[in-house]
Amino acid sequence: MPSSVAPRSAALAAVVAAALATGLLAGSSAASADSATGVRIHDIQGTTRISPLVGQLVTEVPGIVTGVRAYGSKGFWFQDPQADTDQATSEGVFVYTGSNPTVAVGDSVLVSGTVGEYIPGGTSSGNQSVTQIAKPTVTVVSAGNALPAPVTISAWSVPSAYTPAGDTAAAGSINALPLQPRAYALDYYESLEGSNVRIGTSRIVGATDPYAELWVTVKPHENPVRRGGTLYRSYTAQNTGRLQIQSLTPLAEKPFPKANVGDVLSGTTEGPLDFNQFGGYTLTARTLGTVQDRGLEPEETREQRGGELAVATYNVENLDPTDPQAKFDALGAAVVNNLASPDILALEEIQDDNGAKNDGTVSAEETLKKFTAAITAAGGPAYQWRTINPEDKKDGGEPGGNIRQVFLFNPERVSFTDRAGGDAKTATAVVGERGRAALTLSPGRIDPANAAWADSRKPLAGEFTFRGRTVFVIANHFGSKGGDESLTSHHQPPNRSSEAKRLLQAQAVNAFVKDILKAERHADVLVVGDINDFDFSATTKALTDGGALYPAIKSLPRSERYSYVFQGNSQVLDQILTSPSIDDFTYDSVHINAEFADQNSDHDPQVLRFRP
Repeated sequence: MPSSVAPRSAALAAVVAAALATGLLAGSSAASADSATGVRIHDIQGTTRISPLVGQLVTEVPGIVTGVRAYGSKGFWFQDPQADTDQATSEGVFVYTGSNPTVAVGDSVLVSGTVGEYIPGGTSSGNQSVTQIAKPTVTVVSAGNALPAPVTISAWSVPSAYTPAGDTAAAGSINALPLQPRAYALDYYESLEGSNVRIGTSRIVGATDPYAELWVTVKPHENPVRRGGTLYRSYTAQNTGRLQIQSLTPLAEKPFPKANVGDVLSGTTEGPLDFNQFGGYTLTARTLGTVQDRGLEPEETREQRGGELAVATYNVENLDPTDPQAKFDALGAAVVNNLASPDILALEEIQDDNGAKNDGTVSAEETLKKFTAAITAAGGPAYQWRTINPEDKKDGGEPGGNIRQVFLFNPERVSFTDRAGGDAKTATAVVGERGRAALTLSPGRIDPANAAWADSRKPLAGEFTFRGRTVFVIANHFGSKGGDESLTSHHQPPNRSSEAKRLLQAQAVNAFVKDILKAERHADVLVVGDINDFDFSATTKALTDGGALYPAIKSLPRSERYSYVFQGNSQVLDQILTSPSIDDFTYDSVHINAEFADQNSDHDPQVLRFRP
């Protein structure tokens, strides 16, 4: 029985308004008193993202159990073996039990309960909702039934366009728009929400994470990366073939496989299609394919030549003395073996001497002693460091951790120009000395009182000398993407609220670089660090305003431009930008972490070499 299209009406608007208040689209108490009989699953799912039966009681809805989840959001999926002819209506739906389900895969059941729309992460997340039946009464009619045939998700079935534009009359939401599964990838996946689906052999584009999940692509030729990933090229190239994979088998019964980017999930992976807070559409595998190791290895950059200055940046992910010695040893070995002991190394996320313990400690001396000792033990140079301790709890990051940027430098190759007086609150400035630029404080913070740096890391500027030439390095860790909506948000395009702060931060750094270039037109300036934004973002455009800087990662072939992998998208977060005088350089995004299940950090370091 085909479902009718739910109208874009005042009633639907009221439902959406209720969702904004509660995070659970359940309708009013009056609506909940309504009931519907003779209802099939496709009637519940409807032809938009919001069920036309939200808030209603449904009785004895028939179907076959296709998956049981006994962890997290506990419940089961069931599916109508008698499909309608409307491709927009899913034939499967999730039944939320809240406790371990008493049904088994293959059971023929009749389900009564209340139809609702649950929003993973709550309404503030912007996530789409999951149609479900809650407070169920379940009658098992028979056991051991054949499951409805799975829908095969493949390169040919998923549309190349990602999503329609959001309805401006509904604040950019796509919730009320009729699904067009042949036109848009998000609509296609939504039309299969709760249904039994399968994929064939697929390339892994997001390594196994600590939460027992990985990412594949069903489109092997969609923005491929040489090492096996899928490149996030722009806000309108979201990579439609990406799909998160989880397992319905408890980890105690069967550990989730460990996989790296470029490995292959071979054979058939089959199960219900879910939607969750941390990945959107997810195949919850009842049957999981086999991981084939393709032998991905961490990269090693070349050593700098005699006349080259090597400058690197590395986010070491909340490093503090309470971390295992093995993490220090691995990071130290990576500096020596993978980064070839750069002359200057800007570090992000160095925590204070007792890490996340929130007791007012701000010094990172012990952290840096332990890290530099690990580098020396791995055969590297005896690095010296310069940094400025932050004010307690003023720079964001893990509470109590007091993360900051730090300069390490090899004194046998480069010297640091110390100009005393820098502290957490005092801004360094640029002065002209005999036609040459200089910093008033080195190391010093850039404009720390600027509201752009509230609860965020302040840039650390330093003045170095290499073979008689001054080089200015500005180490950064811009504001995170926390609060941004996901690519699968019901707002399209998604809200990227965090970008506003990074835009202001980029403008402040750009202005400081322009001050240096005004004092010395041909000054060598490097802006480095975890910019927390893409090479095509407004943040990067603001950093480069007026030609003051160039994003060096753009010198790489497009398939090499990434430092981070998020939800199966290989993307740029870490950057080194150069002033116009640095027009002859070599650049390397050294892929040693982001593509691997075993990580010492979630970021890949960046290295630039040039002759000052």
